[in-house]
Amino acid sequence: MLDLKNLSSEINLKIQQVKDRETLESLKTLYLGKKGIITEAFKSMGKIDADNRKNFASELNIIKSNLLDQINSYQSKIELKEIEEKLNSEEIDITLPTKEIKKGKIHPVSQVIDELTCIFAEIGFSVAEGPDIENEFNNFTALNTPEHHPARDMHDTFYLDENKKTLLRTHTSPVQIRTMLNNKPPIKIIAPGRTYRCDSDMTHTPMFHQLEGLHIDKDINMGHLKGCLDFFLKKFFEDENLEMRFRPSHFPFTEPSVEVDISYKLENNKIVVGKGDRWLEVLGCGMVHPNVLKNVKIDPKKFQGYAFGVGIDRLAMLKYGITDLRSFFEGDLRWSNHYGFDANDVPTNYRGLSK
Repeated sequence: MLDLKNLSSEINLKIQQVKDRETLESLKTLYLGKKGIITEAFKSMGKIDADNRKNFASELNIIKSNLLDQINSYQSKIELKEIEEKLNSEEIDITLPTKEIKKGKIHPVSQVIDELTCIFAEIGFSVAEGPDIENEFNNFTALNTPEHHPARDMHDTFYLDENKKTLLRTHTSPVQIRTMLNNKPPIKIIAPGRTYRCDSDMTHTPMFHQLEGLHIDKDINMGHLKGCLDFFLKKFFEDENLEMRFRPSHFPFTEPSVEVDISYKLENNKIVVGKGDRWLEVLGCGMVHPNVLKNVKIDPKKFQGYAFGVGIDRLAMLKYGITDLRSFFEGDLRWSNHYGFDANDVPTNYRGLSK
């Protein structure tokens, strides 16, 4: 049977040697752990005769209670000591000048994406996304692009393999293909995102941003397309008097196809959108080609729709007076501070979508 007097004396001696949290935890484990001395003593009480068991249990409980009290007391002292040491080592000179707090800016591309998302959400469009690395079928074939089309040439497209089966997407139209393959009409989406082409000058960069729109349903016609784009352009450029016109064009994936122009004038060598007798092309669109619908297993006799594509970076340039597209991606903080947006200063119409 365990000698409780010796155990009490031993505990008092060891508790006085505690200097830090580690030795205190070791002491606690030694006596109160799963295989601790006091724990094992309680387990062995069945071997003690009935006459001595009650007194043994009472004295052992007193020893355990005293030990817990001392452990808690020492733990409080150690924590207080640690706090004091931390305070002494982290003294702050309140006479020093404060550090400058630098606020980040919302990039014009991010801002315009938020604006576009907000505008199209008002008329029922949802946002769809897809990978930057695409396959040849989604990027070209499914979109009715002929084998000999110039867009497939190496000088226009970043191919990632010798067989020209994997590439960096040249537009966000593959998102439309993926959406139509995985969903049944009606479909009403916009697909903003990065795109890639081998081109670089003041108005072209190897990586840029596009927004594609797609609306597939029964009885969709060019009137719906015109109404959608008229609403979008007037909202985006904040001009209810903005004039828009359709001009016949050709795209492999739409038939009929049109370019969309908006009116503008020059004031002090700056473009003023929405006024004047000049016309500026801003996007391409048209009715989805029946071959595209067939490629994604949608019956063109039951469903039809329209699609459009617009350059997000170009919209930002037009609306916010930015002259060189390459500056969007140079990472110059002076440029970002000049053209960027404070979170609290974004246009009221779009504030709910700003991050």
